[in-house]
Amino acid sequence: MNKETLFARLGFIATALALCVVILGAYVRLSDAGLGCPDWPGCYGYLGVPKTEQEVMTANSLYPERPVEAHKAWKEMIHRYFAGILGLLVFSLAFIAWRNRRHPGQALKLPLFLSVLIIFQALLGMWTVTIKLKPLIVMLHLMGGMATLSLLWWLTLRHLNLFARLRGAIQESRLKKLALVGLLVVVGQIMLGGWTSANYAALHCTDFPTCQGEWWPQTDFGEAFTMWHGIGPDYEGGVMSNTARVTVHVTHRVGALVVFLYLGALGLMLLLGRFGGSLRPMGLTLLLIMLLQVSLGIANVLLSLPLGVAVAHNGVGALLLLTLVSLNHLAFKPRRT
Repeated sequence: MNKETLFARLGFIATALALCVVILGAYVRLSDAGLGCPDWPGCYGYLGVPKTEQEVMTANSLYPERPVEAHKAWKEMIHRYFAGILGLLVFSLAFIAWRNRRHPGQALKLPLFLSVLIIFQALLGMWTVTIKLKPLIVMLHLMGGMATLSLLWWLTLRHLNLFARLRGAIQESRLKKLALVGLLVVVGQIMLGGWTSANYAALHCTDFPTCQGEWWPQTDFGEAFTMWHGIGPDYEGGVMSNTARVTVHVTHRVGALVVFLYLGALGLMLLLGRFGGSLRPMGLTLLLIMLLQVSLGIANVLLSLPLGVAVAHNGVGALLLLTLVSLNHLAFKPRRT
C-alpha cells in the first residue's frame, strides 16, 4: 500500500468517525444531556462519570445546582471520547501530510487547517457547557462539526480520486454554479435547523403544513434572530418567547421549501443527463436523500419530535451535505495544495 492510499484510507476513517460524532452530538442535545457534565473536559472533576456513592456526593457538593444524572452524563462523556479520538486522527493526518509534504501528490494546507478547526471546535464544545447551552455557541458547534465532516470528506475524495472517470464525462461548466449554490442552500438550512434546535423551537408548530392552524402565524423576527442574549442564564429549555420560537420554526420551514425546490430541480437535471449521463446516479442519490430528509422533518412535527426521528433528521442532513460536497468536488476538479 502506497503512502497516498494509506493517507486516503485514514481520511475515510476520520470522515466516518466525524459523521458518528455529529450524530452523537445531535443525540446528546436532543435527549437534553447537553449539560449532563457541568464542567469540561472531565465530568464533575472526573475523567469518567462519578460512580461510587462518595464520588456522587462529592460531585453534588461541587455542583449543587446540577446534581449527577448518570444516564445523561454518560451520553455526554461518550460523545467527548469519540470527539477526542477524532481529534487525534485529524492531528495524525496533519502530521503525515507534513512528513510527506515533498511528495507530489500530498495535500498539506487542508490537513493543517483541519487541525486548527478541530482545536476551535473543542473550544466551542467547552463553551457550550461553560456558557450553559447559549444558542449561538450551540449552533456554531454544530456548524463546526459539519465543516470538519465536509472538509475531511473533501480531503478523502482528493486522495482516493473516486470520481476521475466521471469528471471527464461532465459536459456543462454551469454545473459549477448550480452545485455551489446547492451547497450554500444546504449549509444555510443546516444553520436554521441548528438555531431551531438550540432554541427548543422544534415543537412550536405541531401541525403541517400550517403552523398553529395558520399559514403565517404571528412572528417576531427581531427577537427570533437576536444572536447574543448576554451571559448568565441557563439556556436549557430556551429563553425565547412563544412568538419568537414560532418565527424560528416557520423560517426553518421556508428554508426547507427552498431546499426542496432547488435540490429537486438540480437532482432532476442530473437524473435526466443534463450534465452527462454518468451523473445520473448522483442525481438519484441527491433526490432520494433530499426526499428522506423532508419526510423526517414532517414526521418530527406530526409525531412530536420522537428522539429516533429527530436524530435521524440530523444524520440525513449530514449525508445531504456530503452529497453536495461530492457534487462540488466533481464540478470544480480541485488542484492539490
